[in-house]
Amino acid sequence: MTETRQYGFDTLQIHAGARPDPATGARQTPIYQTTAYVFRDAEHAAALFNLQEVGFIYSRLTNPTVAVLQERIATLEGGAGAVCCSSGHAAQIMALFPLMRPGCNIVASTRLYGGTVTQFSQTIKRFGWSCKFVDFDDLDAVKDAIDDDTRAVFGEAIANPGGWIMDVRAVADIADAAGLPLIIDNTTATPYLVRPIEMGATLVVHSTTKYLTGNGTVTGGCVVDSGTFDWSASGKFPSLSEAEPAYHGLKFHETFGGLAFTFHGIAVGLRDLGMTMNPQAAHYTLCGIETLSLRMDRHVKNAETVAGWLEKHDAVDHVTYAGLASSPYNALAKKVCPKGAGGLFTVALKGGYDACVKFVDNLEIFSHVANLGDARSLVIHSASTTHRQLSPEQQEAAGAGPNVVRISIGIEDADDLIADLEQALSKVS
Repeated sequence: MTETRQYGFDTLQIHAGARPDPATGARQTPIYQTTAYVFRDAEHAAALFNLQEVGFIYSRLTNPTVAVLQERIATLEGGAGAVCCSSGHAAQIMALFPLMRPGCNIVASTRLYGGTVTQFSQTIKRFGWSCKFVDFDDLDAVKDAIDDDTRAVFGEAIANPGGWIMDVRAVADIADAAGLPLIIDNTTATPYLVRPIEMGATLVVHSTTKYLTGNGTVTGGCVVDSGTFDWSASGKFPSLSEAEPAYHGLKFHETFGGLAFTFHGIAVGLRDLGMTMNPQAAHYTLCGIETLSLRMDRHVKNAETVAGWLEKHDAVDHVTYAGLASSPYNALAKKVCPKGAGGLFTVALKGGYDACVKFVDNLEIFSHVANLGDARSLVIHSASTTHRQLSPEQQEAAGAGPNVVRISIGIEDADDLIADLEQALSKVS
């Protein structure tokens, strides 16, 4: 591909990072199912281990199939580089790992996936880190939550489960003024709908398990580095700005510039945390990304149709989809994600908890699973599953109260989805 030409998204989602295999001419990226790679000689091996040359050493660190996926996602997000790993939760720890020290904190949105709330409120305490949860609609509250020990700001572009829209630019400006990186989880939006780096985000994380793969076959995660943050400006990020003992005093930011975070993620993060993505998972995700824009357009179209129908149903109290004119996030959605507000939202039923459980149990086309972003339409009662570990107050703040069902709209025929919802709601009534 010609380097000087600016290719469109549909072209990049198929070609970015990939070339025909030089050994066989295979057009699809091969699955390099190998643990290790033969060095040319001892000098070549030493150069690789000293980070003086880029190449493949051991598949815990680097793998050719995974490398193609990393370049493709980075390209679609407009980033300088990316590190793929074993899951979306692994990606979040990978993103925080170079930034944090015991005693440091992050400021995060209250509207996050329930597993992320648990990870940030409970698990990271074991590293000596902490998290302050703030309503990101209140920009003053975000500013006030940042202190001298804050090392990052974290939010979801389109929040799971409710599909609420984050004003990425406004929060990015706050983080930038404080000299902090903004980390955006772009899982539910994908780079097709939302471009966080263009809005000021420093890092973008994904659960590639969801829309990027799009077929519910493999788990994976990715951290995309914008390449724009000055890690040496404040002294708050010594892992990136100061000498690294394991590499004989090498300074990642000084040595690698805009790729400092990416190289650290591989050379230290994957080396020591071992959250490796396997090459078969990378292959499935590469295949899925080839149709990302086509699928997202259909997800959005179906979500608009189904959410509009649900909003008018007698058994429904309210629908949270930001693509509806009635949503308080509708105007922001047009600014942040002009191609559509995604395929995820919640529906609150007038009958409360019991109605939600009965509704879920009577659906036929919709699959009751703990996943989203599949080509199939999915449903789950978050309060009793994905957000079960949270307190009632945390559930309500996250939009996962007992009367709420999360719906992930697939790419089936919208009329069939509505018919399925109708028959299930009729049994609830």
